[in-house]
Amino acid sequence: MYARPDALLLDFGGVIIETHKRATGPTEIAGELHSKLAAGGHEVPRDEILASLNAGNAALKHWKHASSRRSRPVELTHREIVDEFLAGDLADGPRALLTAEATSVLGIVSRLSNDHPIRPGVRELLELCARERIAVGVVSNAHSGVTHRQILADLGIADLIGVQVYSDEVGVRKPNPEIIQIASDALGVAPGRAWYVGDTQDRDVAAGRRAGVGAVLITRSKHTDNPPFTVAHRPDAVFDDPRGVLGLLTQVVEGQSPAKLPSASMEEGPRGPAVLIDHGGVISLTAPGTDGLTTFLEELAQQLRATHRVAPTVHELRTALTRARAGFKQWKAERLDAYAEAGEPLREVTHRQFWEAVADQLDQDFRAWFRAEADDLAARYGNVKSDRTCRPGMVELLRGFADAGTPVVVVSNTVSGRAVRDSCARYGLDPYISAYVCSDEMGLRKPEAGIFHEALTIAHADPDRTIFIGDKPRNDAAGALAVGIAHRVLLTGGSTPTNELEAALADGTATQVATDLHELLPLREAIAS
Repeated sequence: MYARPDALLLDFGGVIIETHKRATGPTEIAGELHSKLAAGGHEVPRDEILASLNAGNAALKHWKHASSRRSRPVELTHREIVDEFLAGDLADGPRALLTAEATSVLGIVSRLSNDHPIRPGVRELLELCARERIAVGVVSNAHSGVTHRQILADLGIADLIGVQVYSDEVGVRKPNPEIIQIASDALGVAPGRAWYVGDTQDRDVAAGRRAGVGAVLITRSKHTDNPPFTVAHRPDAVFDDPRGVLGLLTQVVEGQSPAKLPSASMEEGPRGPAVLIDHGGVISLTAPGTDGLTTFLEELAQQLRATHRVAPTVHELRTALTRARAGFKQWKAERLDAYAEAGEPLREVTHRQFWEAVADQLDQDFRAWFRAEADDLAARYGNVKSDRTCRPGMVELLRGFADAGTPVVVVSNTVSGRAVRDSCARYGLDPYISAYVCSDEMGLRKPEAGIFHEALTIAHADPDRTIFIGDKPRNDAAGALAVGIAHRVLLTGGSTPTNELEAALADGTATQVATDLHELLPLREAIAS
């Protein structure tokens, strides 16, 4: 019954770690969200935030149960979870801010809702797989895969796992068998040659059976014996904890045969001033990435060597990355022309599209692995693709606006909103930034109007009293002009030649071209009145 597996696929909660509800979790989450909203100029009582969170979590629980009845459910996006569930009872401005910061919000929720101790036997199980060259993957429904990745890293076991597949990153959730197929493909094994270990009947057992895995095993948790409805599928074995799986696998490898409505109390007042600001070329001055990019490619090559018989070299990865970037640069230029000429929606390239395109440039088929790891790769790459330094005077400029009570929202076309946030945190700008509206998270690129409208909504801003600071006439100034933003500043020192900036000023697309940030200080008084 139990053939030696080529891969072991593990659920996260209930298998690798135990989830212990924190009694203080909801109030801690409400406190952090209160601070996040206050930093953006929205003073929302903690009890209103907590009430919305409780209602949203209750509704999410029902949604998850209903999804478990479907044969191929898809996952909600981070923005849907926050906008339609967790922040659903808040007023438009606070709700929009939390929605724009959805990935961060869900990280807070995931981190503070539970404690995450490792389950007994897990470390030994992973070490056995490493010795026996049995590939390991994590397959988990998650609303914050990045938090799960960090937990595994903190536990010191991430290096023993070949691929991590989270529903919020790949877009499908168990019991959809596609999520197991993604993990199997990424590890280069057939599902029938893998064991799947979970803790629920309606999601894990059903997903494993539909995917046709070699064995479906359960490590008992608080969810095991209480499915939301009767489940026809049955596991091959049920253990009290992962030590049972360890014992079974040990026997097998040794050759044995073991038989929204806005709250009335949150009506907003008149719209006020705001600063919307680009990141690359504005907050950050950039140069092509050097040492950091090489290190990233070396780490990527090492990851692929751990899960594939033949892996690309650093040179091959660099070439594939360069070609994919060039292809999408041309694609974006074509889409921008179509947007200008016919008003076609200007959508952002997804992480999955980009990294699958990188995989397509390689001789061997790594597409499934790159798809599974796309979100994490995007963030890592975003932090190293350019060498960044904070523009001189930027800290003082944003601090001045924040001290004056003017919300600052970063509005960026980027390969990774996480990397943008990392840069601003390194510069010490976090205390002065209310929110980030990033193209990869929203799905739209500047100059698409929607990305500007979201930033204005977050800041509860009057366009006539708003400054947009960018460095590209077509993306930044033209987009801001289209939504009625009065003050459209272009900075020199970015990627745009000075003569193009001056041309935008001459034709009225921009209202100011500046080299020194001190030139912007008069605008602080202009928008305050």
